[in-house]
Amino acid sequence: MDQQEEEASVSVSVSVPSSLPPEEEEEEEEQEEEEDDMGAVKMALGPQVPLKDLLHLHKMYVCNVMQGEEEEQEDESLRRWKEQLLGPDALHTTNLLALALGAETVEPEVTILNLTILAPGRPDLVLPIPFVPDDKGHAFALKDGTAYSFRFSFTVSNNIVSGLKYSHTVWKTRVKVENQKVMLGTFSPQQEPYTYKAEEDSTPSGIFARGSYSARLKFVDDDGKVYLDMKYSFEIRKDWPA
Repeated sequence: MDQQEEEASVSVSVSVPSSLPPEEEEEEEEQEEEEDDMGAVKMALGPQVPLKDLLHLHKMYVCNVMQGEEEEQEDESLRRWKEQLLGPDALHTTNLLALALGAETVEPEVTILNLTILAPGRPDLVLPIPFVPDDKGHAFALKDGTAYSFRFSFTVSNNIVSGLKYSHTVWKTRVKVENQKVMLGTFSPQQEPYTYKAEEDSTPSGIFARGSYSARLKFVDDDGKVYLDMKYSFEIRKDWPA
């Protein structure tokens, strides 16, 4: 499986608190996101493809099909050209018909599949997205003062997504304790999911760090298209849940 991994930090460590309520903080963050100049994480991913080349490519594809030619019988040079433009897997995840019929743009689709919590000595906790809360309304629980990391899995289809990034904001008792923004990069369509792993961090420790936290996780691209905007709650406990 062709996976691209880069490291960034996702933490719930307490920082300088904000006095604004979560609703106003969210509006403020959306304005900040438009102004922030985020440093890109370098990732060796698929090539950028001009739209005119995509249109020409897929019009040729449809013409071949209409003339009764099977996909597996296509000219070898055309096949190599497709792979050079989009990558070997992208041909199966691109909206061929919409491009061939002359659509000016085909929007990329990004699906965030799951989030996995990794902790030494603990089994991986795979959480499908959207999260399913427990009877207390928490999506998951972490032990205080312990090492952990996160891993996301996501798919890209239809077209190249440029400048995919996510923001993660956390509040405790209406006080913002984290506001992180991470640039993931540019991704070509492919059948296999991409995987992104954050570097290892530690939860805060002590009685005042324990309790319920609310959070917001958001994935957007350079064009401002939102692929996930999810609010959830989690808990930091003295011990791991049974």
